[in-house]
Amino acid sequence: MAEPFAVELDGIAKRFGRVQALRQATLRVRHGEVHAVLGENGAGKTTLLSILSGLITPDQGRLSVQGRETRLASPRDAWSVGVGMVHQHFALIPRLSVLENLMLGRRSRAGGWGLDRDATRQAAKQLADETGLAVPLDTPVEELGVGERQRVEIVRVLLRDPQILVLDEPTAVLAPAEVSQLFGLLRRFADEGRAVVMVAHKLDEVLAVGDRFTVLRRGETVLEGAARSDVDASTLAQAMLGGAGIALPASGRGTSRSEMTEPVATLSGVTVAPERGSAGLDQVTLQIRRGEVVGVAGVEGNGQHELALILAGRRSADRGEVQAPQVCGYIAEDRATLGLISEFSITENLALRLREMPQFRRGPWLRWNRLRARARQALQEFSIRAPGPRTPVSALSGGNQQRVVVARELHGDPPLIVAENPTRGLDVAAAGFVLSALRERAEAGAGVVLFSTDLDEVLTHADRVVVLVRGRLSEVPPEECTRDGVGRRMLAEGDA
Repeated sequence: MAEPFAVELDGIAKRFGRVQALRQATLRVRHGEVHAVLGENGAGKTTLLSILSGLITPDQGRLSVQGRETRLASPRDAWSVGVGMVHQHFALIPRLSVLENLMLGRRSRAGGWGLDRDATRQAAKQLADETGLAVPLDTPVEELGVGERQRVEIVRVLLRDPQILVLDEPTAVLAPAEVSQLFGLLRRFADEGRAVVMVAHKLDEVLAVGDRFTVLRRGETVLEGAARSDVDASTLAQAMLGGAGIALPASGRGTSRSEMTEPVATLSGVTVAPERGSAGLDQVTLQIRRGEVVGVAGVEGNGQHELALILAGRRSADRGEVQAPQVCGYIAEDRATLGLISEFSITENLALRLREMPQFRRGPWLRWNRLRARARQALQEFSIRAPGPRTPVSALSGGNQQRVVVARELHGDPPLIVAENPTRGLDVAAAGFVLSALRERAEAGAGVVLFSTDLDEVLTHADRVVVLVRGRLSEVPPEECTRDGVGRRMLAEGDA
């Protein structure tokens, strides 16, 4: 008799209002494997995993865990059968310390109403020794960057020792070295006979760690349980996109636009004091010219976020001179907390920036008919999958939410565009679309600053590359613009 699947979802359907998120979706995961779930943004991946983790109840379909059919009405039900999920959007309490968040995740182990601080600290340190996933236990979560918060989410779930580990976009904000570390952990986890279910968009990553692959397209399973030996990047991309071509932006490397255009923004000796676990900025001098994409590389916490805020006019420098246009498009690094208001509709989120533009105002009043017309136009122009402009952004997939942010921030052709990890959580087609949009704005005369933890993305799409190390900035000569060359500068112990 064949061993039962660790997880089996069959004929799953789920509707949210007018949006049919899943229709007859199927997923079967074996013990001892890393199973990758792929699909373009809006395909239903997060909804399917949320059903497995007890966050969402399906409208129809069958769910079995460890060979037993079950109904998971809550995350507590999922934990009771050994399912633990690392979410795409952070579920931490910002004002509590990392340790306190980990304690809450282990509260059922303490017995009664007690929380065992010492035992949690010891368990976290032991896990860090075993996996390399060290987290600053006594630091408030609100002081952490997005990469550190992702590590805390992973540690919190692993401390509960799940038998089925579910991860939704776990690598989106991790540095390359951290991704390799995580994949090693997942491999060991599966080799112990447990099961890993992982959603990811980077095909090279999933092919490196996945044993079998399931692909969703528009809520349906179109490729089920394909073995690693039977697929490659092209096979998976065709399954995800239905054979559609992928429009990728042309590389900006090797161009000389910056030499023949005037500056749109200039920073001279800009200093920002270190705070909240970041290095701040130390005497940064940088010039952004019209028509170029400047890539900013660096390990998280070395001042990238502060530099982005300075350029975008969201904060002031402690010292130094900043010359930047009053109008700037700013794509924030975390769309869920910094880019969007989830309870607002698409139209209302667009209005957060467009409200200052004369064509959308009549005195103190907003011209909602024009804003809704712009929202309908954005749905088409940016391929946002939504029933209409009144749809709350909370009802959209992460990728479609990102497209809303990009549509808002690029409207009106701002002379300067600051983009922090703009392709985070996007499928290959959506990432190509966003990068193409940034390149088009540069070719139209805007200055674009691309901050990305994906070094390949910076190297491929930037005209110039700069590196931040402990708040100090240096420009990378063209002959050193390779993974090894830039990587060495990112990890430099001396001056940047």
